[in-house]
Amino acid sequence: MAVKIRLTRLGDKGNPFYRVVAADSRSPRDGKFLEVIGTYNPLVEPAEVKVDKDLAQSWLDKGATPTPTAKKVLEMAGVLKATKYTPSANRVKKNQKPKTTEEEKK
Repeated sequence: MAVKIRLTRLGDKGNPFYRVVAADSRSPRDGKFLEVIGTYNPLVEPAEVKVDKDLAQSWLDKGATPTPTAKKVLEMAGVLKATKYTPSANRVKKNQKPKTTEEEKK
């Protein structure tokens, strides 16, 4: 059974509130879950995040994979280390010629 850490939506229309849960990857977004790890309220400024760090770390150690949004919430809570994207030095953007060195020109 593949376990994911993800958000389930609660609250009224236009007033979202989320639970951070560990759930089977086959269950629907707001369906059955294994355990509630915490909550996330995006409406207050700054966003309110309450996560049981020990419980979240325990699920991560067992092999649960967080969804991209849940990963950001866990980073805000301090459970995961924030990852900063660093582009590869060899990456070429669209419509850009690769850089050549002086040796390649000869």
